[in-house]
Amino acid sequence: MKYFVYIVECADKTLYVGCTNNLERRIKQHNESKGGAHYTKTRRPVVLKYSEEFLTLLLARGREAEIKSWPRDKKLNLIK
Repeated sequence: MKYFVYIVECADKTLYVGCTNNLERRIKQHNESKGGAHYTKTRRPVVLKYSEEFLTLLLARGREAEIKSWPRDKKLNLIK
């Protein structure tokens, strides 16, 4: 199974970093679902700006934690 770390840009221009095993489904959840991340639910719509693919959940979670710790400018540079 593949895992993805992703960055979405919310309607208010904030960035959200997440991890999933189904990127298409997760972005749809962020935009349409009553469940999912509260942060993005109140800032719809979201647009996928970046993703990375990993072979294990452990690697993906580690990368997610690393990116989440970065300041906004560093995340924007990664997106570019």
